[in-house]
Amino acid sequence: MSDDLILGIDFGGTKVALGLADRTGTLRATRRLDTDAQAGAEQVVTRALTAAAELAADVRVGAVGVVSPGIVLPDRILLAPNVPGWEELHLAELVSASFPEVPVTVGTDAKAAALAEWTWGTLTGADPAVFLSLGTGIAAAVLVGGRLLTGANGAAGEIGYNLRFPQDTDGFAGGAAPLEEAVGGRGLGDRATALLGHPVTAGELFALAREDAEAKELVTAALDELSMHVANLAIAFDPSRIAVGGGLVRSADILLPALRERLAAAVPFPPDLVPARFDQDAALLGAVALALGGE
Repeated sequence: MSDDLILGIDFGGTKVALGLADRTGTLRATRRLDTDAQAGAEQVVTRALTAAAELAADVRVGAVGVVSPGIVLPDRILLAPNVPGWEELHLAELVSASFPEVPVTVGTDAKAAALAEWTWGTLTGADPAVFLSLGTGIAAAVLVGGRLLTGANGAAGEIGYNLRFPQDTDGFAGGAAPLEEAVGGRGLGDRATALLGHPVTAGELFALAREDAEAKELVTAALDELSMHVANLAIAFDPSRIAVGGGLVRSADILLPALRERLAAAVPFPPDLVPARFDQDAALLGAVALALGGE
């Protein structure tokens, strides 16, 4: 398989990214599609697999890696409510039907992104290592000896479900993801929209925070809360390095200093905190890394 290319598919809440990569993680060709989440799971998988077949039409595919939000198991997907019908998918089976006789590996997007960062990015050589995904949602992934800590149910690192207060007694059982709803990209955008009286995305909020007092106050409060949870994560796992990825890292000049300050003050042995190498394609390259690990 040494000369074959690896096909990666990253199913996201708003887009699907597809790519062909070599064994060094270099993307040779890519394509993106809108998820159109409200139209349901079946249509996006069908369109993505058609596009993947077209992308790979003139090459030899040695393995396929597929990632999505949620806890992606071979026979089902858990904790992925954003696309109607997604949790009922047998993702590995569907992909294998389109690429018969090619090994298919499936996994969770944030954990796969962590593997890409450890294989080719800023977590290389770090042990333990933590990848912090700050985007529409919030998640973390821990690697020990280069191996992902998956947990008993595949849910290790799902810190979006962290409780914020003692009063958060229901949490997941009450249909909530307390931390993600408060400081994830979607939650921040919703809070900013309500505060400022017009539609605002999380990225726009961070930009506004450089000059608008109300926006700055909201961002500061969110980072105070987020940094507490990151510090607790570092205390629990004692990583040598934390890489921060996801869409919010585009505001690294505001985000990273706040996290570093809390880590320095609260953690007995503060880890290095670095921006992830891969911004736009972390989960896609994670799918490639999963496929290579599954040979």
